[in-house]
Amino acid sequence: MSSEQVPKKDGNEFVVLDQWSLDVSNFEESALTVLKHVRPDWAADSVAFRVFTDGITNKLVGCARKTDPSDVVLIRVNGEGTDMIIDRQAEVRTFQLLSAVECSPPLYMLFQNGMAYGFFHGEPLDEDSVRDVTVATLIAKEMVRLHSVDPREQSASERRSFYPVKTQKYLDIIPTSFEDQEKHTKLLQCVPSRSALQTELNEICRRLEELRMPVVFSHNDLLLKNIIHNKDDNTVRFIDYEYAFLNYEAYDIGNHFCEYAGMGEADYTLYPNKDYQMVWLRRYLQFAFVAKGRSVDEVTDLDVERLFVQANVCACAAHFFWGLWALIQAKMSSIDFDFLQYSIVRLNEYFRCKEKFFSLALP
Repeated sequence: MSSEQVPKKDGNEFVVLDQWSLDVSNFEESALTVLKHVRPDWAADSVAFRVFTDGITNKLVGCARKTDPSDVVLIRVNGEGTDMIIDRQAEVRTFQLLSAVECSPPLYMLFQNGMAYGFFHGEPLDEDSVRDVTVATLIAKEMVRLHSVDPREQSASERRSFYPVKTQKYLDIIPTSFEDQEKHTKLLQCVPSRSALQTELNEICRRLEELRMPVVFSHNDLLLKNIIHNKDDNTVRFIDYEYAFLNYEAYDIGNHFCEYAGMGEADYTLYPNKDYQMVWLRRYLQFAFVAKGRSVDEVTDLDVERLFVQANVCACAAHFFWGLWALIQAKMSSIDFDFLQYSIVRLNEYFRCKEKFFSLALP
C-alpha cells in the first residue's frame, strides 16, 4: 500500500493506516509519512530525529521541529515477532483509557507495524535517582494514581489477575532448542525443562492466590527507563504500557523493586532491603488510603507488613515472568542483546528469591 493510503480515524480521533508499514531501512523518510498525518504543518526539512536506544524490544524515534523541541512525536516500530507476546489491540485500549486521565501520552496514529504517540518530557531514572526520597515518593504516588484507574470491565470484586493466563501463554511458546549449538547447549544446561517450569508456575499461582490481594489496573513493566522524572514540575510519569493488564496490586511494587538492579548488567544486590521497603510501602499505602477517601493515619504497621509480604512474593513472580519472556525473545528477536543470558539471570533470581520470600506468612 502506498504512503498515500487514505487514513481512517477511530472514535478517539487517532489516525489508522492499517495497510501501511513504516520502512525501518529508510526510517526518516518513512517517518515523514507519519508526520504528514499527525503534524501536517511540519515542513520535512524542519524535522529533527532522535533515536532512543534504551528499549530492547522495539525501535523508538522521537521527532520534533528544530525550532520547537517541546512538541515531540514518538514513532515506534514494533519488534520482530512481538505480536506473539503482546496484545496490540489491548495496548490501544490501554492508551485510550489512560490518556483520558492523563496517565499516558495521547495516541496519534496506528500503522501496520507500529504507532505514533505523545511524549512526556523529563529524564528516565537510573539506579541512583530511583532511590532519591523525593523521586521514590513521586513513584509511589503515581503508582497509586494508575492503580486507581477504573478499566470499566468488571466491578472490583469480579476482577481477576491476568498473570496466570499471560505467563502460561509465554510458557507454552518458549523455545526448547536453538540452531546455534552454543546457545542450545547453554539452554539445556542452564534453563529448567518446560515441565519443571510448569511446576513452578503452578506453585507461583497458588501462592499469589493465597495472599488475597486486590486486583487493579497495572503497568507490569516499571523498569527504570519506563519512569520519567520531570524536575521542572516535580512529577513522575510512567511510559510504555505494552504489558499493562489487570494484576495484583502488589505486583507493580514487587516488579519495580526488582528493577532497582538496572537492565544491562543487572545487580540484584541493589534490590531494596526490608527497612527501605517498609518506608516506601507506607508511603504507597498512605497515598492509596487518601485516594479512597481515608486518612493517612489509618495506615497501620500491620498493613505495611502485609504489603511487604505480598510485594516480595510478587517480585518472585515477576522474575519468573521476565525469565520466560526473555527466552522467547532469545529465539525471535533480531536486536543485539543476549536475551538467553538475561533469561537465565532472571530465572536464577526467581529461585534464589523463592527460598527467601515464599516462606513469608501474612501477618
